[in-house]
Amino acid sequence: MSIKIAQRIVIFTGAGVSAESGLSTFRDPEGIWAKYRIEEVATPVAWKRDPQKVLDFYNARRRQLLQVAPNMAHYALAGLEEHFEDVRIITQNVDDLHERAGSTRVLHLHGELRKVRSTRYPELVYPWDDDLHLGDLCERGYQLRPHIVWFDEEVPLLPDAADLTRQADIFIVVGTSLAVYPAASLAYYAFEEISCYYIDPNPQVNWEMRRLKNLKIVAKPATEGVPMVVEELKKRFNIPA
Repeated sequence: MSIKIAQRIVIFTGAGVSAESGLSTFRDPEGIWAKYRIEEVATPVAWKRDPQKVLDFYNARRRQLLQVAPNMAHYALAGLEEHFEDVRIITQNVDDLHERAGSTRVLHLHGELRKVRSTRYPELVYPWDDDLHLGDLCERGYQLRPHIVWFDEEVPLLPDAADLTRQADIFIVVGTSLAVYPAASLAYYAFEEISCYYIDPNPQVNWEMRRLKNLKIVAKPATEGVPMVVEELKKRFNIPA
């Protein structure tokens, strides 16, 4: 068994890492929010006003997810676990492509599309690959809803993500516009001196990222930039190709 490098690598990913698998991003000109109004499908108010419309939106996204596969960026990130003791992924994405590529420690800040939960008891969470309908109930008799953190809802796992970022030796940001707060503030918790890579074809460096002294920007799509950074890390720690 090979000896793994004692480094904690924390990777923060956004929609751009899955875009090359065929999943729509959100804020690009052709993205999801150019076709749908946030307030109509992704808020608690929308759910109360027209739950069927919300369900239709997420059912369509779930069906799309089941038709796509992980790409080279997902596989390259998963491959880091072969060489480093502690690799954690914090993702804004609600897809499961990181897990399907082989990553074993993934924290989903904004929920998971292939799960649903009780509207009354949020701790009751269920795997779900079919369409979700009005009348689908949890074991205590309450309507199920998408297991998604909507706009205007708290992000319950943000403190856990901040704790992971504080402990990072290497911080990698992939495929995010760094425009959606509070998630975009994660870099604030990273130690200023650590190595940091920002991989995105159109990088938008926010204040939290600018404070990092060893920031390297890789202005490439995820499927190109992630393997490049992985190879750089392997050379840095003398890991055979």
